[in-house]
Amino acid sequence: MIDMMINSFRILFRKKTRTLLTLLGIMVGVASVIIINNISQCGSSALSSEIDELGMGGLSVMLKNQSAPLAEEELSAIKSLSYVEYAMPLMFESTDAYIHQEKSPVYLWGIDKSAKDMINLTLIHGRFINSSDISSYSKCCLIDHKLAENCYGSDNVTGKKLIINSGGSGCEYKIVGVVRTGGGILENMMGNYIPTFLYVPYTTLQASLNTGNFTQIAVRVKPDHDNDIAGENIIRTIERVTNLKGAYMVTNLSKQKENIDNIIDIFTIVLTSVGIVSLLVAGLSIMNVMLASVTERTREIGIKKALGATKRMIVTEFMFESLVLTLIGAAAGIVIGTALSLIGAGIIGLTLVPRVDIIITTVLFSLAVGVVFGIYPAMKAAGLKPVDALRSY
Repeated sequence: MIDMMINSFRILFRKKTRTLLTLLGIMVGVASVIIINNISQCGSSALSSEIDELGMGGLSVMLKNQSAPLAEEELSAIKSLSYVEYAMPLMFESTDAYIHQEKSPVYLWGIDKSAKDMINLTLIHGRFINSSDISSYSKCCLIDHKLAENCYGSDNVTGKKLIINSGGSGCEYKIVGVVRTGGGILENMMGNYIPTFLYVPYTTLQASLNTGNFTQIAVRVKPDHDNDIAGENIIRTIERVTNLKGAYMVTNLSKQKENIDNIIDIFTIVLTSVGIVSLLVAGLSIMNVMLASVTERTREIGIKKALGATKRMIVTEFMFESLVLTLIGAAAGIVIGTALSLIGAGIIGLTLVPRVDIIITTVLFSLAVGVVFGIYPAMKAAGLKPVDALRSY
């Protein structure tokens, strides 16, 4: 086996340029498959994490009939359910904030004290919104650390004030806390297209918008309960409280994560197919190299067969050369694809753990390509008659 391997290397690298070009084709195909799947893995895990941090890992109760109530009574009914871990009223307004007379587009969220558990806010400075803020309709806010840094040059801005345009009029709000929230990856990808988040007591935003309703109620179900079943039960509970049928809807935000994963999987399959086509093209190069090798070694094959070499021995020799060529290219492709993936993930700030199953599958597919495209030249070499092979020279 070792002698056959050494002999394969010696024969393949007689024509260095031709062999290296073939290796390059295999390497590019394998590397592209590895990189595409690593990008898919990073994208899926990063987006899933971002969605969780943005509070989209649970259920959202909303109105289908805008005249129906969605207020404190409905919130209390939801909180009373044994399988509900958290339930939080949410108000929302897309508006502008003015800091040092400079306008910044913001998403203004009306939240309560449980927001830190629902949307995974990380407090950097100051404090969270508390019960006293809710009950007193306090004009206080939490500011995202990026907005603080951009407008003040520092993220420690607790105690400072800004103007928030809410309900058509501007009011002064005091910053009581600086938070880090989800959306970092999305913001890096989309830049200024995603406005910054500001958080105020939901009662304050209700007063500004002159409404007693919530925009929605965010619900997080306990881990041992199914979200879909819980959503149906929540609807029935609210309908019993209000005596209104068909006025409410529940969106399973966890499904959105699944939909995103499905879309990423589809793109991965499509792009992986491109890499597979590259491998098949490389397979044609392998066949071309091996056919050229058969032509160049016709006399050598004739001598071997005249000395007693069987068809099986000739086939094995050529198939081994094809597999060695494929294996070297695949190994180089895996190293380069994994290295580029790790470098790219590090630049973006993502964590990548190379998938062993993808690597093994890619290597096996590459070897299969080497066998399929190497078998015809091997059979052609084995089919040469000693007399005809020797006569050709």
